[in-house]
Order: sequence, then structure tokens, then C-alpha cells
Amino acid sequence: MKNVYKNLEVLDKRIIDKYILNEEILIENAANVLCEFISKITHKMSVVTIICGGGNNGADGYALARKLVGNYFVRVYIAKEPKTAMCQIQYDRAMEAGVEKVKKILPCDILVDCLFGSGFAGDISIEIQKLISEMNKNAQTRIACDIPSGIDAQGNINHVAFMADYTVSMGALKSCFFSDSAKEYIGEILVADLGVSRKLYEIDSHIQLLEKSDMDLPHREKRNVHKGDFGHLCVYVGDKSGAGLLSALAGFAFGAGLVSVMGKGFEKPIELMSVTEIPENAKAFVIGMGMGTLPSDLNKILHKVPCVFDADMFYQECIVDILKNHENLVLTPHPKEFVSLLKICKIADITVEELSKNKMEILTEFASRFPKVVILLKGTNTLIVEGDKIYINTFGIPALAKGGTGDVLSGMVGALIAQGYDRLKAAIVASLAHSFGARKEKSTYGLTPLKLIENIKDFT
Repeated sequence: MKNVYKNLEVLDKRIIDKYILNEEILIENAANVLCEFISKITHKMSVVTIICGGGNNGADGYALARKLVGNYFVRVYIAKEPKTAMCQIQYDRAMEAGVEKVKKILPCDILVDCLFGSGFAGDISIEIQKLISEMNKNAQTRIACDIPSGIDAQGNINHVAFMADYTVSMGALKSCFFSDSAKEYIGEILVADLGVSRKLYEIDSHIQLLEKSDMDLPHREKRNVHKGDFGHLCVYVGDKSGAGLLSALAGFAFGAGLVSVMGKGFEKPIELMSVTEIPENAKAFVIGMGMGTLPSDLNKILHKVPCVFDADMFYQECIVDILKNHENLVLTPHPKEFVSLLKICKIADITVEELSKNKMEILTEFASRFPKVVILLKGTNTLIVEGDKIYINTFGIPALAKGGTGDVLSGMVGALIAQGYDRLKAAIVASLAHSFGARKEKSTYGLTPLKLIENIKDFT
């Protein structure tokens, strides 16, 4: 996992004070990282255009221009005159080094966006909107210095944003990179050291970016075992039986030793067991997928085993009392379902679009009301929250935008709980395995829930 921060001002000030640095050293290091990166992705004497604003992001750009002159054809477009003291100093140095100023953005090999950075807030003028559109059109490779211009601190986009192939984040990872809107614009993220190593720069954060190495899959090392050693998962199959059966099959594929299905009026796959009430030895219960009518004995079930809630559970008025009285829960809504849950719980009455603009803050508010409940909010980037901790899974791909893939995920979470994972770890590992299972699909459109289930059997 990697630390993610909403704001880096405190960290910048901390290293300046602790390691006797200053703003100028930070800017010089930022420019050094950009310069080194450009040398890796293009050849000498390539044409590099740098768009400079009036703040310290512009200062990074002028420092970069000075360092590139002589090895590349460097052009600087001055979008805003220098405003900060450091921007003025770096502008003067760049001019003294003979950096060429241009009044039009012409085609180039590399374009570096040093317009706004982390200082951006509010609306963009029509003039700057046109400028960003031109920036997006006229380069083979586009690099954003710190944050692509047009993306604000919450990751929202006002009218237009710079579409980066690479974003070089100064100091550490920023939470605005991981909004739904920003995913189209961020590109590949690199982190620049600003005068000390990342280990010295960072402090612990309550927001964590998940990595593939966090996918701690079930692994059977002992030989003297039987099916009961790997947990019994029970899945409620409701009125629309396909969804529940997909969840149950996914749980069986993801390592649960036994999987039972409850419900009526459906034909079950031969490998699953059919039960009329939750088995005594069940270790986890999954409910909500295609549910329709609530089972009459749900309260009894809630007292027996950890439960994974999905889909139709988030439209039930009784969920408020369940969340207040039961802590052993994992919730796996998609945004529309979560909006319904927020309304029922009287936390917020908002649209899916409004949720998308402020997702982390709203999730944090929900978690503060129900701090022991684990919630996995599916989406462009999946967010997993328990208490004040937020975990971000960025590995999801468009192939997962298919009916039934969410049902697969709920069964995977249930299977890991049945095998002894705690609820938070089960949500994290299942989410990652779900994403990487999808990535085995060669096309962007052909993944089906059953193929996904096959894929999750086959990790090595």
C-alpha cells in the first residue's frame, strides 16, 4: 500500500523545517525529476513546450526550461505573468539562459503543463479553457507537473482539463488523482522526491492506495485437510435467481470449502448445496443480489455469522436498524445503491453525480456513523472504508461494466470471510482479485460473469 494525501502543504513545510530546506530547493528538485524523466522518454534535441502559470507550478516550469536548454529545443508559453517571488526568480533565470518565449502553441514532441498545479480552485476562464484544449492537441506526449490543469483538489473538472499521458506528482500521491472524473486525465503517475527520499517526506496517512502485492490470495499449504477446513458460505438466492447463483458460484471458485444456497423456485448448479435455513457450521452469509423479498429469518441470520450485503439490501428501510445493531457487516453497493442507502439513513439526499464529486468525504461521513461496518463502494476506482481508513483500488477496467460482475464480487468477499479473513482484508483482497481477474480478458468488452469466475480460479 502507498500513502495518499488530500493536501501536501503540511508535508512540504515539515521537510523545509526539519531538514533545513527552502522553497527554492524544492523547486529545483521538482525540475530535476521532470528533466530526468524527459530524457528517458524522448531523444536529444526533441521539441519541448512548457506552459507556465504565475505561481510556483510555473516556477517549476521555468526551472525545467533552464535545465533543458542546450539539449532540447525548448519553448515557453507564458499563460500568466509571474506572480510569486519564486516564479519571478525562475523566470529571470530562464530568460538569462536564453529560453525561447512563444505566443502560440505549435506541434511538439513533449508538452509540459505547469499552469496551475495544486493551486487550482474555482472556474476556468474561457481563454484558459481554449488554451488547455490547444495543449491537448499539439503534443505527441503530454506531461502534467503535479496535477493536470483543470482538476481541482477534490478531483473534479470544470469544463476542461489537461489530458496527461504522465502526471509527475510533487512529493507524494494526492487524493484528487483518484476521483472518477480524473481517471481519464491523469495517465501514469510518478512521484518526484523534493530534496529528501519519499520515506523521509511522508507520514502515515488514513488514505491508502492498494497495490497488486496487497492481493493476499487463499493458499493451501497443508496436505492433511478437508472441505470443512475452508469454511462454509451460505448465499441467499432471491426472486431473480441468476444474481444469487452467480455470487454462490464465485464463492465456490474463490476457495470456500462448502457453499449452500437458500431460497425457492430455482434450479441450482450441481456443485452447490440447497438448504432451507442457514447451516449451523456456516461462517459467512451473502444476501441482496436479485433478492426481491427479504427472508423472514434475516434477524436470526445476522446474529449467527458475518454478512455481506449487496444490491437490493440497500433499498430496504430496515437496513437502518440493522446497521445500528449489527457490526459484523460488509456492504458492497454500486453508486446508485449507495445513494439510496444514504437517503434511507438520512445522511444525504443526493444524486449519483453529486456523490461522484465528493465521494471520499461522503463515505467518511457514512463511516463515522457506522465505524465498525466495512463498506466497499464499487466504481471507476473502488473505495473500501472502515472507520477513518480509506483504501483505493484503481485496477478496475471497463470490461467489468457488465451485469453480474458485482454479484461475483459479493460472493468472493463472502468466500474469504468463510475462510477466516477479517472483513476488511476480505473486501480488499476480493476487490483486487476481481480487478485482476477481469484483466485476464483480452478484449475490452467480452468479459462475462461466468468467464470472470473462471479467471479467479486461475491465479498463480
